[in-house]
Amino acid sequence: MTIIFETENFLVRPAEFPLIDRDDGGHITIDPKFAVSTRQQLSPKQSIELMRLIAVTGEAMTNVMQRNGVDIGRINYQDNGNWSVYKSGGPQLHYHLYGRARNAVIQPYGQSLYFPHKDDAAGFYTNNKSLTEDDTKGIRDEIIRLLLQKKYADAEWRLC
Repeated sequence: MTIIFETENFLVRPAEFPLIDRDDGGHITIDPKFAVSTRQQLSPKQSIELMRLIAVTGEAMTNVMQRNGVDIGRINYQDNGNWSVYKSGGPQLHYHLYGRARNAVIQPYGQSLYFPHKDDAAGFYTNNKSLTEDDTKGIRDEIIRLLLQKKYADAEWRLC
């Protein structure tokens, strides 16, 4: 699977099974490189690393998707895990970044997201398009560019 960006402890990827169609804003996940079920199990440094990665990825996603013709008005950030609570091993920590396009058709802008369980309503997601290769490359390049800014510097986030 494509990796948009990675840090010491986390991977940023386009969603393999997008819950939000690319044209409605797109869907990215941020996953730990290790098994962990809740954010309370992260060390303080890992928590800060994750929060910075969520922020910079959201900014990069907004900038790039707007340049690529998707009018992102907002990003919804969610730590779900609801579909895994009864699975062996339970839910694993991961974050979803859901782009919210102002002209979205399936998930209208300004309304709550609607996610029927994929096992009960798989057809709801069948035609959702993933981010394109151009989107993922652009987001990767934008993350790298943004991390060079003082706002995202290691020292500002007390990561060094």
